[in-house]
Parts: sequence; structure tokens; C-alpha cells
Amino acid sequence: MSTTAELLKGAAELFPDEVVTQAHVRHFDLPLGAGRFALITLDNGHDHTKPTTFGPQSLANLNAAVDQVEKEASEGAIVGVGITGKPFIFAVGADLKGVELLKEWDHAYAIGKGGHDVFKRLSGLAVPTFAYYNGAAMGGGVEVGLHCTYRTVSKAVPAFSLPEVFLGLVPGWGGCTLLPNLIGADKAVSVVIENSLNQNKQLKGRQVFELGIADALFEGADFLEQSLIWTAQVLKGDVVVERPVIDRGEAWDQAVAKGRFVADGKVHGAAPAAYRALDIIAAAKNGDLEQGFDAEDKALADLIMGGELRAGIYAFNLVQKRGKRPAGAPDKNLARPVTKVGVVGAGLMASQLALLFLRRLEVPVVLTDIDQERVDKGVGYVHAEIDKLLAKGRVGQDKANRLKALVTGVLDKAEGFADADFVIEAVFEEMSVKQKVFAEVEAVAPAHAILATNTSSLSVTEMASKLKHPERVVGFHFFNPVAILPLLEIVRGETTDDASLATAFAVAKKLKKTAVLVKDAPAFVVNRILTRFMGEIQDVIDEGTPVEVAEKAIEPLGLPMSPLVLLELVGPAIGLHVSETLNRAFPDRFKVSSNLKAVVEAGKRGFYVYDSGKPELDPEVAALLKQGETVLTEEQVRDRVLDAVAQEIGLMLDEGVVAEAQDIDLCLITGAGWPFHLGGITPYLDRAGVSERVNGKTFLETGVASVPA
Repeated sequence: MSTTAELLKGAAELFPDEVVTQAHVRHFDLPLGAGRFALITLDNGHDHTKPTTFGPQSLANLNAAVDQVEKEASEGAIVGVGITGKPFIFAVGADLKGVELLKEWDHAYAIGKGGHDVFKRLSGLAVPTFAYYNGAAMGGGVEVGLHCTYRTVSKAVPAFSLPEVFLGLVPGWGGCTLLPNLIGADKAVSVVIENSLNQNKQLKGRQVFELGIADALFEGADFLEQSLIWTAQVLKGDVVVERPVIDRGEAWDQAVAKGRFVADGKVHGAAPAAYRALDIIAAAKNGDLEQGFDAEDKALADLIMGGELRAGIYAFNLVQKRGKRPAGAPDKNLARPVTKVGVVGAGLMASQLALLFLRRLEVPVVLTDIDQERVDKGVGYVHAEIDKLLAKGRVGQDKANRLKALVTGVLDKAEGFADADFVIEAVFEEMSVKQKVFAEVEAVAPAHAILATNTSSLSVTEMASKLKHPERVVGFHFFNPVAILPLLEIVRGETTDDASLATAFAVAKKLKKTAVLVKDAPAFVVNRILTRFMGEIQDVIDEGTPVEVAEKAIEPLGLPMSPLVLLELVGPAIGLHVSETLNRAFPDRFKVSSNLKAVVEAGKRGFYVYDSGKPELDPEVAALLKQGETVLTEEQVRDRVLDAVAQEIGLMLDEGVVAEAQDIDLCLITGAGWPFHLGGITPYLDRAGVSERVNGKTFLETGVASVPA
């Protein structure tokens, strides 16, 4: 038994629930008389929706297949070896379910080394090797192909990436070392660092080819056949693959420096994965592959045993699993069909909602507002956005025409909503205004119609309290920009019935949103936490801490933007309104900043100006600020902010605002863009000791987003 086989056999015991990938070898004669060929197909069963992954047993199966073809190659029985995947899926990397169970550094190291040992054998065969990327390829799925001599890719590949840094790892089976040596450091940094930290941006098949990762690009319908013809041409010498000379001079160093700049901008040094990956890419400049592989093994083991990776996997599972099966959602069979949607309001938010409902449900959508000019502007916005989709080739002319025909605007609610099944309001955030709107809608909409509110902080129960049928009112809180942020907080009022709630969840699913059930509590989840978070920042500024100190104090969290930049994105007026709402509900914890009020009254859109290309405190805002004399250090600010957030989350869980801490994290990840390496917020608070300091206990059990005991 080989050392690699022994290593993988031992590691397999640590992955009891691995979905095992088989590696089937079949032989045939290549076209053009090129000779006998061996093709390894990765397949984990007939269910094409389940991705093919690499755990220890799967790697052992691939290792056994390589044993077979290695013998055949050495005997001259075959002229080449190919590797491909089952229909639509090539392979998507390591088995994360098993990785999160690992407790020992040596075990983590064994997984890294085991993968390297198997994949490296493909490049060491006596005959050329070919990877045929026929479908989705991520992580180790990409890397196994990098170890081959040649690669082809299908135009139909929907997703191709090295997402490890996004999760808190490095591409540890050759990605950091082989990719820059194949396509150059600059392009490699874009794939490994920039794309990964850009919410795990995926490449399409054509982009994979244009980057030089693949040597040939073929249509999806006959991809394998065309790849084999091309393979025969390569083996016969009719096709010569030429690759550019890699610049190993200053350009390589500049690429790594660019990567560090990107990482600093995204995680601010708070998560190690990007920096470990860049260190390996920097060292790969000398072309010493074995040195690079060793560095990958060590980095992989270190990161697997670190908190960021566990938080990253936890966050991934929240989005992929909990986000698709919302906790507390009623029986989906109670949901009523929605064949027409009404939108009250035609401003920017209402118009965004109309566009979303139109694109996802493809049913008639009608907007109303107080005058024709506003209505026309709202409908015009939707039409313009459809035209943009048409120009980008994301919809065809027929569909664009059909969608435009489905959206209309009227002034008379009776005319617009008489046959609507779902009506959502997006008007001014004032209780009396919203109650008046719902009373008008109830008078003309069908008895079965759902009345949804996009309120960001007001009570859904109070909003429905004056209606004859308050049971059909539900909170449907989107986050801006509506088309990008996945979260939809679905708020159950005290009188909301199961059928209305089930319909709301069914609509959310069709909208492709991550729906979380939320109790009707002030500001719900995201806005309540962010308001407490930003409120503490504003408080320390009001008390005397310089703005730059307060902002910099939060950088170690690695948030996507600083608190005051976030406030600018949300809008100071909206931030002030939410803080006033929460101040009325919880005056002991939520203050209303006099400085924020002054900024809003002055009509300022934020605290910063960007004349120099970077945010600098607006002199006009600086003149407005009235500060006390209490100056805190960055560490004191950070502790105060984190303590406040931990307290607020503890209170929210005690109040039953959501079912579990996991829902808090899911909301922050999908609604506020909080990074995966934090796992939302509760794993970070647990890991930093804040949870126990404030609440006397952790939010999550040991082993959930942390190394098992």
C-alpha cells in the first residue's frame, strides 16, 4: 500500500458522512487515429443536483484510478489520460462537511497533503493529461485540472472559481502555486483574491478561456466530443498550444502588492486567509512548485484549525441551507397563488420593488402614486431597467416587450388593485401615512389579497390595527439595493394568520430572496443591530472621541465599510428616523445623536467628502459637530461597541425576535453584507470572549462555528 493510500485511509475515518466520489476509468480509441486513451470520470451518483466533492475516500478513489492509468501509461498501452465530471458538474472542491469536524492540526495537514499527493500524480504520468471542465468547477475541482498538461472548458460552464479565501482558507491543492505560474501573478491574484473577496464572484466558461486557464473553448452540447477531437490533434502535433511567457520580474511583485491592497480594503487585516494566499503567490515567483505545495499544506492546516474558517463554513451553511429552509415558516401548502401585484408608491424603492416582482413572478404589476408625474416616472424607471437588461443580452427582445407590457401605472387604487393578490406599500415611513394607505387598499382589494409593508422599523401590528381584516397584513422588509441584497425580513404581526404568512414566504422564494421570520419588534433585526452598533459610534463621537479614532476602532472586524460610510449609504435621515423609533422603544439603550440630527437638518448626505479620492471629514460637517471632552482609545471604542452589540443580540434572543442566533447571523450576512469570515457576528463575539463578558454565556455551542471540543 502506498504512503498516499495509507494517509487517505486514515483520514477517511474523520469524514464519516462523506458523499463519496467515484473515479471511473474507461478506454477508447481517439479520433484521427491518435491512439488508445483513458478517461477518468468523477461521479458521486445519478442525482445531478448534488455536487461532486473531494473527501479522503473520494481522493482515495481517484488515487486508485491514477494507479491504473499510470501502469497503462508506463507500459505504452495509452497515449494520454483525461479527467472530466458528470453532466453539468466537474467538481466543486473539498468536502467542507468533513473539514469542519477536524480537531487536530495533523489531521488537517493530512487532508492538504493527501490532496496534493493525488493531484500531483496527474502531472507526473508518462503521457500528457487533459482536464475537460464540462460543468461547475470550484476549489479543488479547479485545482485537479491545473495539475494536468492541458485543459478545455465548456461555454456552458456557469460557475468557475477558487472560493477558498472567501471562506477563510487558501486554494491549498495547487491553486496558489500553479495558477500564477500558468497565467501570471496579476490574473491569478484577480481569481484567488479579488473575485473571492467580491462575494465569491464566479467566472463563466468563456472567461476561463480568455484568462488562459483553459487552452480551448467548446460549445456545451457536444463539449466532450469536441474536446476529444482537439486532444487527438494535440497528440498528433496538428495543434500546438502556446502559452505566454510569465513575467517574473517587477510585474509579479506589483500583482502581489495589488492583492494586499484589495485585501486591506475588504478585510483590513482582520482575516488571515487572503494574506497567507498572497504570501504563497509571492513565493511562487521562483517557480519552485514543491516549495509552494509545502507552503499550501501548512497554510491549509493552520487555517482549518482557525476560527475564521469555521465561521466561514458556518456562514456558508447558513446561506445555503438555513436560508433555503426558513425556521418557523408555516406549511407551504397554505400559500395562495399570486397572479397580480400592486405597489403603492412610485418612488425609487417602490420602482425597484416593482421591477423585482415583475422579473421574478412575470405577472402584471401596477404602481400607484399621488400624481401622474410620479406614476409615469416609476413606470419609466422599470422600462429603462428592462432596456438595460436587453442591451446586456440578459433578456431577449420578446421577453423585454412582454415584461414592459406587464407593468402599468394608475392613480386610482380601485382600478389598479381590484384584482390584485398581493399589494405592497413603499410610502413615507410614518405610521399615520401607512395606516391611511392600508385603509384605502383594503377598501378596494380582494378579500384574499395580502397587504405587505416594506417598513424598516414601524410596528406591523399597529399598522394593521385599524383594518377590518388585520390578519392579512405582513411585514415584507427589503434591503437596499433591492436587486443585490438577498435578505427579506418577513414580519409576523400579532394578528397575521398562517395563510398570509405562507403566501409571503412563497412569494419570497419566487423572488429568490433569503427569507427570515421575524417577530414584530422595533426595527426588527438588521436595523436594530446596526442602529445600536452605529449609535455607540455616534455616542463616543458626541462625547469627544475624534471621528477618525472612532471609525478606525472598528477596522479589526474587517467589515465591508466603516460605520459612517455605511450611514452615508443608508442615508443620514433614515438612520436618524430609525434611531428615533428605537429611542422611543428603548430609551435607556438607544440615544438620538444631536450631531446626527444637525447633519440631517443641514441637508448633508454624509459625514465625508471625496474630493481627494478617499473619504475625508466634510469641513461643513466638522463645523456642525459639538463634542464633549471624553476621548476614548481605539480599543476602548471597540470594546464599548462590541459589548453593546452583544447585549442587544442577547436581548433580542430573549424577546424571541428570531428563533436562534443563527438567524441573527444570516440576517447580517445577507442583509448588511457582513463578511463570511465573521460568520455574521455571534461567532466573532464568542471567539473574542465578548459574549461571556456581557451575557455570561456564548451564543453558539462549542463546535458550531468553532473547533469541536
